[in-house]
Amino acid sequence: MMGFGGLGMILFWVVVIVGIIWLVIALGGSNLQLPKQSGNGQSAREILDQRYARGEIDREEYEAMKQDLK
Repeated sequence: MMGFGGLGMILFWVVVIVGIIWLVIALGGSNLQLPKQSGNGQSAREILDQRYARGEIDREEYEAMKQDLK
């Protein structure tokens, strides 16, 4: 009989923790930024320009990649 009580208590706390995690994600998780896929119709040049604007690559890399795309 004690085994079922202990299992019930563990199950209770698992449900409580999962509920709290779900609540945090539901209320504050809208700010999560997932990487965008390049298959959204953007050209390679547009993606390159955006990477440079965000500071992901420096000017030398940008110019070299831009030449490669020509």
